[in-house]
Amino acid sequence: MVYETLQILKEQLDNYLDDAGLGKIVVLENLALLDSGSDKAKNLEGKVIISLLSVQEESTLKNLPTSHVVNNKAEYYNPAVNINLFFMVSANCDMYSNSLISITKTLEYFQGKKVFTAQNTAYNRSNVSMQELDDFKFVVDLYTPGFEVWNHIWGTHGGRQLPSVIYKVQLLQVDRRKKQAGTELITKIKGNLKDIN
Repeated sequence: MVYETLQILKEQLDNYLDDAGLGKIVVLENLALLDSGSDKAKNLEGKVIISLLSVQEESTLKNLPTSHVVNNKAEYYNPAVNINLFFMVSANCDMYSNSLISITKTLEYFQGKKVFTAQNTAYNRSNVSMQELDDFKFVVDLYTPGFEVWNHIWGTHGGRQLPSVIYKVQLLQVDRRKKQAGTELITKIKGNLKDIN
């Protein structure tokens, strides 16, 4: 669900920036490649880059029930993992002014659309990973770290700072739905009860 979510956001933002006259410039890529000197770094020139920063477990939903009743039998599963994603949108455009415009348009887009569902979002269903994606809902919120955290983020990604913004995606569920055990339910109690007094 991590890839699918970021791919949907990439497609949506790319369409918005294209409609705004900036062209199809959004890529989903590891920002650390920018200063790596590799051939892939050239693919990031003149682009707006969406890059995953972190995955965080939503601990408040950890204790949900893990058993279900199906045809009078109890089935037990491992609990689903509920996660939040932190991703960064960085503008590596040819001119600094275009980078600032791209970040402004990014802010505009996510201010106008925070909730993404299968009903309100058009995405490329021909992508093999997206074909099994039936229903989804997630919320995108602006996340503003302090200067020290920004320094660590950019230091981790090579040191060169670009105009950028960070968003938090809530709430994705990862669930393999692999049954761990099953058992019959107790439906009747037989026998006589005796008064122990």
